[in-house]
Amino acid sequence: MSQLGQLMVGIEGLQLGDAETRLLQHPQIGGVILFARNYADPDQLAALTDAIHAVRDPALLVAVDQEGGRVQRFRDGFTRLPPMAALGRQYDADPAAARTMAADIGWLMAAELRAVGVDLSFAPVLDLDRGVSMVIGDRGFHALPDVVTELADCWIGGMHDADMPSTAKHFPGHGSVTPDSHLELPVDHRPEPQLRDSDLLPFEQLIQAGHVDTVMTAHVAYPEADIRPASLSAHWIGTVLRDDLGFPGVVVADDLDMEGVAAFGDRPARARVALEAGNDLLLLCNSLDAREDVLAAMPAEPDAAASARIDGLRRPFGSLTLADVRADPRGRRAVDACRRLLADD
Repeated sequence: MSQLGQLMVGIEGLQLGDAETRLLQHPQIGGVILFARNYADPDQLAALTDAIHAVRDPALLVAVDQEGGRVQRFRDGFTRLPPMAALGRQYDADPAAARTMAADIGWLMAAELRAVGVDLSFAPVLDLDRGVSMVIGDRGFHALPDVVTELADCWIGGMHDADMPSTAKHFPGHGSVTPDSHLELPVDHRPEPQLRDSDLLPFEQLIQAGHVDTVMTAHVAYPEADIRPASLSAHWIGTVLRDDLGFPGVVVADDLDMEGVAAFGDRPARARVALEAGNDLLLLCNSLDAREDVLAAMPAEPDAAASARIDGLRRPFGSLTLADVRADPRGRRAVDACRRLLADD
């Protein structure tokens, strides 16, 4: 098996069973996304990631949402990470200190995960913290696009120092609409030029700097540009992201389980539409009983170009342990920064 597939799935528990091992051998599987239900402690997690990586060659990707704040799947045994908005508040008080903290915490987050065999965390959030979004909120760095770009760039630099690819999400911006796309489809009625001058700016600036490895598309509709949500839109993915912004990396559709895409049919139908729109990689996080049906609805083999881009996210693992990460001077500095930001939050 020489290619990675285009579906990343959730798994049931703390270890792989025989049935899930067989499922992960399907040509269209590209990786596994882990959640709190898959975590007991660092040793168990390392054994699970080893088992996932051993399923096939090339090894499947192992991913998680480990942003910080309320979105941190692995907690006990890992450093508690502050929400990104805490770095934005630090920036307002001391920009230089905030930049250093962002870089160090981005490194710490990535280095801790890499120490237990996790390939990537879907971070950072580039959505503007406008104070209106139910689901974004303090997951965003700041309300001002330029500050988001600056802090996210430092965070990404830290991730790259730990050999972890970055994911900019949720393209082209989820922070200016109130509804939660997990529960319904948010609709942003602003014209596209207004979006390009605000929410889209951090994505554009970081892509043009060459610092973004993966972009996750949003289950948000912008009907002045396309009635479909961006995650299912050839306009947003093909015309804007690929052609206008020149993004060469992996495009990931947000979770197919979310109600923001429920109007487009069952999960297999959503998968077909998402692939047709130009996404490289699809997420199916929690509907474990739908995994085989979604695979059956996809092409038998992955698209070669998409598979090559997905494979490009893999990095060789080093020998650092969690203890090594925290004993490193940068690790000690990052842990201290986390504590300070959480104390002030």
